[in-house]
Amino acid sequence: MKLPTPLIPARLIKRYKRFLADMQLENGDIITAHCANPGSMLGLKEEGSLCWLSKSDNPKRKLAYSWELMEVDGALVGINTTHPNRIVEEAIKIGAITELSGYDEVLREVKYGENSRIDLLLRADDKPDCYVEVKNVHLLRQTGLAEFPDSVTKRGAKHLKELSNMVAQGHRAVMLYLIQRTDAQSFALARDIDPAYGTAFDEARQQGVEAYGYSCTITTNEITLNSAIPLQEQ
Repeated sequence: MKLPTPLIPARLIKRYKRFLADMQLENGDIITAHCANPGSMLGLKEEGSLCWLSKSDNPKRKLAYSWELMEVDGALVGINTTHPNRIVEEAIKIGAITELSGYDEVLREVKYGENSRIDLLLRADDKPDCYVEVKNVHLLRQTGLAEFPDSVTKRGAKHLKELSNMVAQGHRAVMLYLIQRTDAQSFALARDIDPAYGTAFDEARQQGVEAYGYSCTITTNEITLNSAIPLQEQ
């Protein structure tokens, strides 16, 4: 997935009210950027961190700048949580995700279950429908180990239940965790942060929901899916 170019370097001053972040540009100007990330962003809020912003030419936008990337201990981290679905969709279409190959049609945001929308619905004449929920991962508390979630997510637990229901109806259901940082070699659930999510995940796996982790290649020009990353069972 190509990022808006050129990205603009800035230094983080503070992130607040979930969707706002004050930044200092290289020329010294202080601006407020939109932060499209509803999570806690644990470990990603240190003042002075190097960040990269995109700038919109749309005069109707309240905030022209959007927070796209940041650097943490030499690693690049994708901040914008609106990107993972597109990254995964592009990867599926070129056959980069072995577990999700062989489908003819990829649909976005299809209504299903109890007032929910699936991120990606895969269809083929010779296969059951495949419901794919994509989760963005950027928490890293131990060297090389990415974790999800970074805060309590009742919505995430609901998605796991909805996927289980799809399996019960004869469909295929997949939870795909996209690790948007370049310093992770394995992945695990942050069960101490949200024990209920961990329980919901275990129940979903027992009922046939599949789970995969994939890393990303990240530059200031693009973010692309890289390779499968091991899921640590706990």
